[in-house]
Amino acid sequence: MRYVQIRAFHFVATCGGFSRAAQALYLTQPAVSDQVRKLEEAYDLLLFNRQKKQVSLTPQGEKLFEITKRLFEVENQALDFLTENKAFTTGTLRINADSAYHILGPLKKFRETFPQIKIKIKTGNSQDVIADLLSYDADIGVLGTTPDNPKIQVVKLGKSPIIAFAAISNPLSKHKALSIQQLAKLPLVMREAGSKTRQKLETAAKAAGVKLIPSIEAEGREAVQEIVGSGTGIGFVSQKEFSNSNHLVAIHIKGEPIEMEEVVINLKERSGGKLIRTFMAMFKS
Repeated sequence: MRYVQIRAFHFVATCGGFSRAAQALYLTQPAVSDQVRKLEEAYDLLLFNRQKKQVSLTPQGEKLFEITKRLFEVENQALDFLTENKAFTTGTLRINADSAYHILGPLKKFRETFPQIKIKIKTGNSQDVIADLLSYDADIGVLGTTPDNPKIQVVKLGKSPIIAFAAISNPLSKHKALSIQQLAKLPLVMREAGSKTRQKLETAAKAAGVKLIPSIEAEGREAVQEIVGSGTGIGFVSQKEFSNSNHLVAIHIKGEPIEMEEVVINLKERSGGKLIRTFMAMFKS
């Protein structure tokens, strides 16, 4: 196995095609294709399905890609170490957050300190965030709970209780507080099953002897707020994430607070990366 062959494979898998991999490597497409072909022939493996202009990994290719992700992550960390005394001049920090609210302060500070670094923010539920970290598709994750995974490094930011909310035009908005039993009888707008907010609410409801059944299920916090804001049903969010707009009213949940933790996470084996290490340090200071 030659380094140029495994590098060509990794970039094709990462970029999703031979042409884009060639551009990233500053090579011609035939050169990249030739290196991948030689790797496949040397080990009698088919690493890519090639159908017209579409390229996808075979099961063997998927397994090798999991290995090369770690290989090239270590290479990047070595480069970071060697260039430690140089200022950031290039790079992209990929953040997947179940809510971007928790990182606005440090993100602003990071951008002011390193304006040349590109930031990509994606939103998703807790399952999405963890999956993206483990597959190297995100560098930083933001969650409403501490994940039970030994591969993940966690910085805790605090806690915030879950509240209900309704549109000011909704008659239910006159309630300052409702019990979980009362909420179970109302039309609810809830996040998808992978949402940690929903999981915590359902656990609290079960302990109270009731079941929360959504009238509408929406994917993403923004979608829930839009639906509730139109006057339909009651939604849920952590108190710190609640939008203090003119058309939404907070309704506190009676009883023991149902708390969401606020944590920033990254993959432990990637902690040596300069971008990740620098960003996470802003939460620890």
